[in-house]
Order: sequence, then C-alpha cells, then structure tokens
Amino acid sequence: MTRILHMVVCAGIVPDPLQTLEPLTSQNGPGIKNEMMLPAVLDPWAASALYEAANLAQKHPGSKVWLVSLAPKAKLQQVMMTAAQKASFDLVAIDGPMGGFADAHATAAVLADAIATLPGMERERLLLFGGWESASRGAGVTLQLVGERLGIMDQFQGVDRIEVREDGSFEVLERAEGGMHQVSVCIGPPAVLGWATGNLPEPRNNPQTGMANMRTMMPALQKAKSAAVSGDGLRFVSLSLQKQQRETRVVKNMPPEEIARELVEWMGK
Repeated sequence: MTRILHMVVCAGIVPDPLQTLEPLTSQNGPGIKNEMMLPAVLDPWAASALYEAANLAQKHPGSKVWLVSLAPKAKLQQVMMTAAQKASFDLVAIDGPMGGFADAHATAAVLADAIATLPGMERERLLLFGGWESASRGAGVTLQLVGERLGIMDQFQGVDRIEVREDGSFEVLERAEGGMHQVSVCIGPPAVLGWATGNLPEPRNNPQTGMANMRTMMPALQKAKSAAVSGDGLRFVSLSLQKQQRETRVVKNMPPEEIARELVEWMGK
C-alpha cells in the first residue's frame, strides 16, 4: 500500500561557514558585520532534512515536499539557484531577517502561520522536517516551537533515519548519548522530525530538477510576504569573536592518564 505524505521542511539560510563572521551591535540590535554581503547557503542541518524529505517523497508516489524559509528574499533567491537543483519541492518564501539573533519564539510564530495556511496540505499526512540544531535560529529550538504551535505533540529530535510501514506507522532512529541510537515507533502523522545528518549524501546538481523548480519558485519569491520578527526584550551584553589560543609542548613517553589530567586542568582554566 502506497502511503502519501505531505512533508514540510523548515529551512533558513545562513552565511557560508567558511567565512569569518564578526559580530557587532547596531542601531537595530546585535548582528554580523556585512551580513548581507556575505555569501549564503542553506542551513546545513535543514539541508539534510530537505534531502531526506525528497528521498522519502520518491519512495511514496503522490507525496509532496514544501520548503518554508524565512529570509531576505534577495538572498533567498541566490541560495535557491543552487538548492533547486538538488531536490524537488515547492518553495514558500517569507521575506524577513536571516540573522542568528532573531528571537526563536517570534520566528516560530511566523513559520507556523505560513504552514497552517498551505494550500493542499493535509494535517493527517503531515511530517514537519527541519534541523535538529541550527546554524542560525536560536540553538535549535525553533522547530520544536513550530510543532507545538501547530499542536503536534509527537516530536523526534536527532533523527538519522525514518522508515514508513505499510500500515502508515513509521519507525524512527534517533541519536542518543554514547554513540547509540534509540528506536521509536509512531502510529502515524502528524509528527515533527528534527534531523541530524541522516544517511544520505548531498545530491548532485540536476539542471532539469532546477528548471522544474524555478517555474514555481520565482513566482513564490515575487509574492513573498514580509514578516517582522520582533526582538523586543532581547539584550546581548557583549559580542566578540572567539579567541584563538595555542599552547604547544612536545613531551615523549607521557602516560595517557597524565595527558588527560593536564587537559582537564587546561580546560578548567
């Protein structure tokens, strides 16, 4: 029996992690120096969720994938030129800030409202995907908050695999401490899945997939609604770059216990 799924992937865009990011405090609050000038990429955690959703849609004919993204639409358009070639999806663009200093609760409210009004999306088929962590939106809590606002109580975080069964239930492999995994079984959608890295490699660029996506992507970007993500009440005491520190000492025949002890003492400082 083929199970039709509706998968919504929440994915923000972030400055390319290979760039040097310098924090600063501006009139509008904390931010990153020259953020709009830096090359941007799809959040790496959310990208894994997108690839898993696209793969699952291929296995279940009739399924559909939406990518919901809150970002400045000019930067989002640049990122989508690449992302559109890797997976098939319908873009839901929301014009708003991309910085990592946006409030997670306000961001979740905007995303949840957009998801709740998706045309053709059926709640009883909904799997809400996103990154377990995030390179931007507030320590990886946004996806959980979106799920709660949509009334979805079945949530799985640190997911590496999902297998949908013939009866509509699915098995989830979640990361646990000590390099182990927890296996859970959910009776069926709706559910929230925060993906770790999953099991899939990054798909190759496919120009045909990109052209098919662009037919709907450009209109979606043009009609993107503006969203004001408020940061009222947030205050950052200081912003600074991480300091680099190197203390090298060459020692021969040192017992492992002594090495461990010195490392613990050094980290404690």
